[in-house]
Amino acid sequence: QVQLVEAGGGLVQAGGSLRLSCAASGCTFSNYAMSWFRQAPGKEREFVSAINWSGGSRYYADSVKGRFTISRDNAKNTVYLPMNSLKPEDTAVYYCAGGRIATTRAMYDYWGQGTQVSVSS
Repeated sequence: QVQLVEAGGGLVQAGGSLRLSCAASGCTFSNYAMSWFRQAPGKEREFVSAINWSGGSRYYADSVKGRFTISRDNAKNTVYLPMNSLKPEDTAVYYCAGGRIATTRAMYDYWGQGTQVSVSS
C-alpha cells in the first residue's frame, strides 16, 4: 500500500521560510512523478509544483516561481519543497501527490494527508 507522509508545515511570519518534505513508502518511488498541491479555506485545491521521476523536469505555478524549489531524493524516497519569501496568501494545507506523469492537474494516484502552512502578516 502506497503511503505519502508530509512534514515541515507550521506557522511563520511573512518573508520567512519553511521546508516541506514528503516521504513515500510501499512503492518504487523512482517510478513516480511527484507534486505539491495546496488548498486554502473556502478555495479549490490548486497546483503548486511538480517534478518528474528523474528530477530533470520541474514545473511551478506562477504564484510560487522564484520562491519555491521542488526537488527529490530517490535514494531516500522523499520529495522536498523549500519555500522562501512566504506570503500570507501561501497559507493553506499542502498536499503531496504521486503519479505516473508530472502534470499540473490533480490527476495523481496517491495523496498524502496534508500539512498546514500558515503565514502571518
